[in-house]
Amino acid sequence: MIALWGIFGYLLGSIPFGIAIARALGLGDLRKIGSGNIGATNVLRTGNKPAALATLLLDSGKGAIAVLLARHVGGDAAAVLAGGAAFLGHCFPVWLGFKGGKGVATFLGTLIALHWPLGLIACAVWLLTAAVSRISSLSALLAAALAPVFAWGMGRADLIAVSLFMAVLIFVRHRPNIARLLDGTEPRIGRR
Repeated sequence: MIALWGIFGYLLGSIPFGIAIARALGLGDLRKIGSGNIGATNVLRTGNKPAALATLLLDSGKGAIAVLLARHVGGDAAAVLAGGAAFLGHCFPVWLGFKGGKGVATFLGTLIALHWPLGLIACAVWLLTAAVSRISSLSALLAAALAPVFAWGMGRADLIAVSLFMAVLIFVRHRPNIARLLDGTEPRIGRR
């Protein structure tokens, strides 16, 4: 039964909301715009802030919904598996030939649903870093890196593995961004 929650989470996470919203609004194929990413930051590069916000909410919501439904029916272990699987589905969606997004919104939504204090701290790290640097990728990397540390500090050993799993994948998915950060060419939030 727990494995079924993993499959459910993966399939839910695989829904490419950014692509669907961009197409519905006539913004074009996100994979051919800006960074080519399917997430909210790249939708923002189209200049459509409401579309970017909708993408952010839906991408974070799919992680949260997977966790909440799995917890309600299958318990905490099912919730952790469903959340991690939703994140994996966003990064490697079956519908797009396993070429998906970087998972930041889904990561945050999953953490909020798993343990809201941990999720809110990760969001605060992202927001504070973004306010100071105006660089989305740096904000995501710092929030992801600190999430397992905060899980440990809060005594939530049950969440260290899933937050570490998501953090590692976020770093893997951000390899080009890390290279641009190191050479000073990473684009700032809000620029096309």
